[in-house]
Amino acid sequence: MRHKVAGYKLKRNIGARRALFKGLITSVIENERIVTTVAKAKAVRPLVEKMITLAKRDTLHTRRQAAAMLETPAAVQKLFDKLGTRFGQREGGYVRLTRLGNRKGDGAEQAMLELVGSELVKRAAERAKRKEERLQAMREGQHEQGEAPEE
Repeated sequence: MRHKVAGYKLKRNIGARRALFKGLITSVIENERIVTTVAKAKAVRPLVEKMITLAKRDTLHTRRQAAAMLETPAAVQKLFDKLGTRFGQREGGYVRLTRLGNRKGDGAEQAMLELVGSELVKRAAERAKRKEERLQAMREGQHEQGEAPEE
């Protein structure tokens, strides 16, 4: 029986496991999406959700707790400035785990771990970028028509 046994060992000692988790958590927060094995994704999901819950309470103490788990100051800043406000009204379930199939090299089952709503944010950013490019192209086209060639 597995009474009072929680967490995943992932065939690593405690130092390697903590370093792996810190790296994965930082990557999820910075990139909002990672592809990894299913076992690693299942192990990291509750930790990422805990970080976002800390970000919702934005105090000095919670910032220090998050900084202890994240590798870069940029990740801490993004967590508290953007993600904490984005998930402020949500009660949980900040992370989605999607299975992708087996990896070609060793057959390990892959999964994508992403923040809920990140696809909407990325889509809106891409749309804004395309709109800006179209406006820029229109301005250049009008600018070229307005000038008369001199010979």
